[in-house]
Amino acid sequence: MKAYFAGGCFWCVTPIYKIYGVDQVTCGYSGGDEVNPTYEDVKAQKTGHRETIELTYKEENVSYDKLLDIYLANVDPFDGEGQYIDKGFSYTLAIYYSNDKELEMAQAKIKELEEKSGKKTQIALEKFKSFYKAEEEHQDYYLKNPEAFEKEMKESGRIK
Repeated sequence: MKAYFAGGCFWCVTPIYKIYGVDQVTCGYSGGDEVNPTYEDVKAQKTGHRETIELTYKEENVSYDKLLDIYLANVDPFDGEGQYIDKGFSYTLAIYYSNDKELEMAQAKIKELEEKSGKKTQIALEKFKSFYKAEEEHQDYYLKNPEAFEKEMKESGRIK
């Protein structure tokens, strides 16, 4: 199975899912129409894509429902400008659903969060159309560059 989430900086959200039994997390780009966008163009807001992660998982290890919970616990769902210090469309939140069941589950989670908080979330729900794998240096960034990754997490405000 595959799931697609835009959660701001893809480096920052990659390791979280591996803890919960996701087989593979791939950094890339979704949402735009340009074929094979580059990191530089996406970051410069030129393509209409968001930094997105592709999760490859087995339902017997982790459910889509659980993936939604992990996603919502690791983003600021009320920030419509991006995530933490990363601002711009490419860092905004989106859940790319592949079928009606995923859409309904995402809608229910968002509704529950809004009712609990009394605030409107800023999470786009979009039908999945394409995913372009990011350049190799972005894959498993936290393993390849642990010091830079930790610095990014602190400076971004994701960890205190």
